[in-house]
Amino acid sequence: MKDSEILEAMESKNAIKFKEQIYRLIISQLFYDGFQSLAVSLSSAVQAHPTCPPSDRLNHIVSLGLQHEHTLKKPLNKVEMLLGPGLDLEYETDVQTSAPEPALYETAYVTSHKAQCRSGAFSPDGQLVATGSVDASIKILDVDRMLAKSSPDGEMATDQQGHPVIRTLYDHVEEVTCLEFHPRDAILASGSRDCTVKLFDFSKAAAKKAFKTLSDSDQIRCMAFHPTGDYLVVGTNQPVVRLYDTNTAQCYVCSFPSQYHTNAITSLKYSFDGKLYVSGSRDGSIKLWDGVSNKCVGTVSQAHEGAEVGSVTFSRSGKYVLSSGTDSSVKLWELSSLRCIIAYTGAGTMGKQEHRAQALFNHSEDFVMFPDEATTSLCCWDARTAQRKQLLSLGHNGAVRYIIHAPSTAAFLTCSDDYRARFWYRRNPH
Repeated sequence: MKDSEILEAMESKNAIKFKEQIYRLIISQLFYDGFQSLAVSLSSAVQAHPTCPPSDRLNHIVSLGLQHEHTLKKPLNKVEMLLGPGLDLEYETDVQTSAPEPALYETAYVTSHKAQCRSGAFSPDGQLVATGSVDASIKILDVDRMLAKSSPDGEMATDQQGHPVIRTLYDHVEEVTCLEFHPRDAILASGSRDCTVKLFDFSKAAAKKAFKTLSDSDQIRCMAFHPTGDYLVVGTNQPVVRLYDTNTAQCYVCSFPSQYHTNAITSLKYSFDGKLYVSGSRDGSIKLWDGVSNKCVGTVSQAHEGAEVGSVTFSRSGKYVLSSGTDSSVKLWELSSLRCIIAYTGAGTMGKQEHRAQALFNHSEDFVMFPDEATTSLCCWDARTAQRKQLLSLGHNGAVRYIIHAPSTAAFLTCSDDYRARFWYRRNPH
């Protein structure tokens, strides 16, 4: 056995011992506080031997710990410093939510395509949105102009600022299935059923065509930029994740076929530091990949009880992955243990979804959002407690095929089979 394996085994053994200690302290405290039946049930569940005596020790330990904790500050990564702290259950117990509930958002603008609208994206600064359609067109819209259009004197304001649609791009010959803004440059990437990924420079008003095309052997389903923008992971109907160098157009795949998915890739996302990316698949599994070596470093099989995985996304802290399945369930996975720690239930009046739908965080990660296909409404939960919040009717006349939240403001975009994309926004209450 290698030294690293011995060390890992010792750490695992110590972690188990520590957990046993915690359970014993809880059981002793329950006995001490007079909750005998609860103490006996927990003692039986965790097989606590020898029997735990009544003790107030846990109360003293927690008191001392809380005094010490007040002097410590939760470490933030670069993204959290930029956008604010996100979900981190290691440091949280009682968190006051300041963000508005998604049910309070209102439609600020509606744009229409000539066919079903099935893809969308926000720019990293939240100032632009893009929508893609089965009609093969792409629209880029200015958020400030959309908000001006929906304000009380909107027509006048929009005349001064210009129309919300600032670019309309045509270079695909089939449905636009996914869109991603470059993290640093004025570039929009689009994937299509025509088996190509196209890169558009939208800083040039006259540019209708892509300046670079990445050709694949199958229909593009999903993609995600590395935080530097130098790499793009792409998912197709094939079970293999492609990693493209956006500068050279060179393609890389994992060199171990045993690590591949066994069906089409449905969702891809990079962690905010680029060290990992995550994939979801029609095979029902979620896989974690090393962002440098391109090797699979973890697999959750049957993540949604065998149902197709609809979406995967990292939390801001990088400690969790939020996933959804066509079984209408939404789950939060802890990366360190690859176990589900919270299940968000109650969505989907019919139980199973016909189409894939995305689970997402709001901009503060206080809420988890998921569209219900049957009722065309938005389900919402408290991200930490999984408590159901008020439903929001999304106003579409067809299934919502894509939903994405703005990175730092109370706004989101819904794209639907009714040919429309709706921009939702929560204005500051007067």
